[in-house]
Amino acid sequence: MSEVKHLNADNFDEATSSGVALVDFWAEWCGPCKMLGPIIEQVAQEVGDEVVVAKVDVDKAQQLAAKFNVRNLPTILIFKDGEVVNQFMGMQDKQKLVDAIKNA
Repeated sequence: MSEVKHLNADNFDEATSSGVALVDFWAEWCGPCKMLGPIIEQVAQEVGDEVVVAKVDVDKAQQLAAKFNVRNLPTILIFKDGEVVNQFMGMQDKQKLVDAIKNA
């Protein structure tokens, strides 16, 4: 069972550079982000340790949000070997995210 990691500018590249990673860009003040949180936790539990499931607080990591042109919250990016291969905005259901990870 995998836990959701919290990423910032210091550990982002290491966490997303190899394999598949799902990264949820969120903010404390964002209502839909709070509703998505438990779904991200469920995704992490389902995919296990094979995939990095992480969150980036855009208020604490503004440079990362800018780097990936995150303008709406929540935004979910799927990375494969450091490259963005899929992107979602707004609320998503667990199965859609799990399928996106499997297809990455």
